[in-house]
Amino acid sequence: MKNLITLLANMQPQWINFTRFAIFTVMVWIGGLKAFQYEADGIVPFVANSPLMSFFYSKDAPEYKAYKNPEGKTVQKHIDWHKENGTYIFSYGLGTVIVIIGLLTLLGIWSAKIGLIGGLLTFGMSLVTLSFLITTPEVYVPNLGGDFPTPQYGFPYLSGAGRLVLKDIIMMGAGLVVASESAKTIKARQGKL
Repeated sequence: MKNLITLLANMQPQWINFTRFAIFTVMVWIGGLKAFQYEADGIVPFVANSPLMSFFYSKDAPEYKAYKNPEGKTVQKHIDWHKENGTYIFSYGLGTVIVIIGLLTLLGIWSAKIGLIGGLLTFGMSLVTLSFLITTPEVYVPNLGGDFPTPQYGFPYLSGAGRLVLKDIIMMGAGLVVASESAKTIKARQGKL
């Protein structure tokens, strides 16, 4: 056990770089998927209900509910609605921003200043994502009726979308860890000047 504790303590810089790589992987994968129709359709409830982002769409919430495409299926009428709404253009832009944040975070391995920016942007993006827990009705289990004596819907019962959003608190913490490590490196270099 003592050897494991020593190993983990001595490898902290490598674990922080692993965290940068983990952020990069998630951001590039998720950001890259924003170029695909099913992913662009999937973020509509979050964006449409967000006071920070709803202006990117031309249609108001909750009109999108009538135009949902289940994953793996497309209905041309729904695709046309999403094109008119600006769903795909917004998703392409958002995906590009997410990929750039991932790259900036990864570059923190070699550049503390770039890594600081990437870590802070990761934190900020996660903060916006977590705001969906307040603004998006779809993050909680809806009342579908049923015979169970205790209602299990609404807050705090997270839906699949809600569980996915809540995980961003880990990304928020990781962003702060890599940003603080970059800040520490910058401060140490300034002290040597």
